[in-house]
Amino acid sequence: MENKTLEFRFGKAGKYIPLIIAVIFIVIAGTHQSNVNGYCLAFFAAIVIGAPFAKNMSAYGEAALRGLTRPIFGIISVAVILAAVNGKLVSGSGLINTLASLVIRSHLGGGIFAAISFLICCLLSMSTGTSVGTNVVSFPVLFPIGVLAGVNPGVMAGALVSGALFGDNLAPISDTTIASANTQGADMGGVVRTRVWYSIPAAVLSFIAILIFGGSGQSAADASSLAFNARSLLMILVPVIVIVCCLLKQNLIVSLSIGTLAGIVLGCVSGLYKLSDIFSYPGGWKVGGLFIDAITGTAGTVFMLFGAFMMLGIMQESGVIEEISAFLTNLAKGPKSTEAITGLSIGIMGWITGVVAVGMVALGDVIAQLGEKYGVNKYRRANLMDCAGLSLAALAPWTVHTVLPASLANGSAEVAITPMTIATHNFYCIILLIIMAIAIITGFGSKNNPDNKK
Repeated sequence: MENKTLEFRFGKAGKYIPLIIAVIFIVIAGTHQSNVNGYCLAFFAAIVIGAPFAKNMSAYGEAALRGLTRPIFGIISVAVILAAVNGKLVSGSGLINTLASLVIRSHLGGGIFAAISFLICCLLSMSTGTSVGTNVVSFPVLFPIGVLAGVNPGVMAGALVSGALFGDNLAPISDTTIASANTQGADMGGVVRTRVWYSIPAAVLSFIAILIFGGSGQSAADASSLAFNARSLLMILVPVIVIVCCLLKQNLIVSLSIGTLAGIVLGCVSGLYKLSDIFSYPGGWKVGGLFIDAITGTAGTVFMLFGAFMMLGIMQESGVIEEISAFLTNLAKGPKSTEAITGLSIGIMGWITGVVAVGMVALGDVIAQLGEKYGVNKYRRANLMDCAGLSLAALAPWTVHTVLPASLANGSAEVAITPMTIATHNFYCIILLIIMAIAIITGFGSKNNPDNKK
């Protein structure tokens, strides 16, 4: 962790001014159903307003910029852009209308299609271990088809996000699974075996909820009105190629780049696109084509990520994150309160940093010490960190788990999906959080320790 060199006026309270300003604007954005621009405004307003309160404004600016040096910032930002390009190539080819026509004719609309899409995302996220990667692959294809096939847009988005987070929570190759297990000294096999007692029931109940609330299947369009172009089916290879690359453990940015190149080649060779449809220089200081249109369409999301990571740098170097984590861990007074604080602290750190695994690494040692002190075994701690902590973080309307899906949804279909819509329809995390609360209160699973069976 970096040295805390950033000091503010008004003593210790001064360092919380940027965070308080951000929270105020975030609440306003959430209560007014703002799109991603509302959250972008929240972070930049907090950064600007907080600057005069720093004793050393040069150090303040440098701390903000250091927040942008985190590798995860570059990965997510570039992934958002390349995913948008992939999505434009797929949607512009006519593939969505072609597949939607087939789904409607097969009477698989409404909740049935949403539930099937949830299972597809569960399998994909379990295979790749990444919810971000699953979202960028699934949304451009499955979301618009679901909307056209009569699925409630909020439920459709929630189904895809829920499936993506299932693997993020349970897959042995997920960064949160690895971080929660390693920081607590628990073997991966034991963590996964004990976690299924929470994750599988949550997934089953999510599947049922999606099936029920997905919609009647009354399609938004008549199948006969949707243009059917058999050649467009070639473009389904674009997400398939990205998925295969991810399964082969290829870098996400490289996987998306390969998918983009494949989409351009397939689109042009098949006659679905002319090269000028993708890259266009009409003159008059203008640039056109779907490639640049996709890039500019992600501006709000990317700028929001800029603001969020700059805020993270400021809070990191001013000591805010360290103080919040210390306050939360000091609340632990016994086994149940330790369990509650374990999940809550990781969730709050996820709210602040936007990256759950960062919070797990930052608080892992403290949580391990508290668990040993109050008799909470390492597998229980790892599961509380990932199940409760990840669920809390994923339900915040300014983290990547809500902002990215909202951006992808709005870019692939003509509907208004906000980050708050994603949060309120994320059945998996809502149900998993309830299960974990019941587990803490009743003690369910607290004695489940694979080490005792060896």
